[in-house]
Amino acid sequence: MKPTDLKLLLALDALLAEGSVAGAARRLKLSEPATSRALSQLRTALGDELLVRAGRRLVPTPRALALRGRVRALVEQAEELFRPDGDASPSALERAFSVRANDAFAGAYAPRLVARVLAEAPGVTLRFVPEGDEDIESLRSGAVDLDVGALGRPGPEMKSQRLFADEFVGVVGPRHPLAASAVTAERFAEFPHVSASRRGLRAGPIDDALRAKKLARTVAVVVPSFSAALFAVAGSDQLVGAVPAALANEGVRLLGLSTFKLPVRTKPLEVYQVWHPRFDADPGHRWLRGLIRSVAAK
Repeated sequence: MKPTDLKLLLALDALLAEGSVAGAARRLKLSEPATSRALSQLRTALGDELLVRAGRRLVPTPRALALRGRVRALVEQAEELFRPDGDASPSALERAFSVRANDAFAGAYAPRLVARVLAEAPGVTLRFVPEGDEDIESLRSGAVDLDVGALGRPGPEMKSQRLFADEFVGVVGPRHPLAASAVTAERFAEFPHVSASRRGLRAGPIDDALRAKKLARTVAVVVPSFSAALFAVAGSDQLVGAVPAALANEGVRLLGLSTFKLPVRTKPLEVYQVWHPRFDADPGHRWLRGLIRSVAAK
């Protein structure tokens, strides 16, 4: 491989990751004209536009989407090749890690994670990727470094580690009637609820548990995230929400919300971190996993 080919590979990785010439230029520490020339060379070499204009932004072509994971994996392998053996010093890391997690984990733990990263590894960037289609290809390709959440079916070759068990708790605004009274299942079902579902679902395990008691709640609003549910109840004297306890604690601290134990039983959330085995012995990846485990344990 010629040196120019390797530079084009790095440019392709940056362009596909950033989705813009300006962002790729900052990442590569090059000028925008130089990065634009690299994009032109890549288009000629690969016979594809790679990034095309859609309004005021650039979007990847199907070929670019197909290449993104493979290119990222190649660049990571090249970086690993030139990384000194046993170099596990976080302060020497110059690297971006992508962590796929829902907003409950990010909202509850990101502040402490970021504080530790700034103190231990200022050259590291944490990129939180929202949950979506939890395919294992993103872990295999390196597009996602760590998947944090319910274990599900991570694939037979994947590595996993249990972090903690969380449970849902009720949450209401400070002036809500349930903030200052005992919460029975009947009182819980009496008020309108906010449901957090990125798929727009109104019903879930709480409704099943209420149905077992011959009760039903009214879901007045459905929001796409637990964080949005916290803000919804914070501005209401009537709405009731249910969110993971770790995030609810942040709602109490930042928004003055009140929490209570649910008067119905729901299954605890078992939270794991999952990664591809090729990163198992990687010093930087091992440091990140240890950091997340340490922060989640507190």
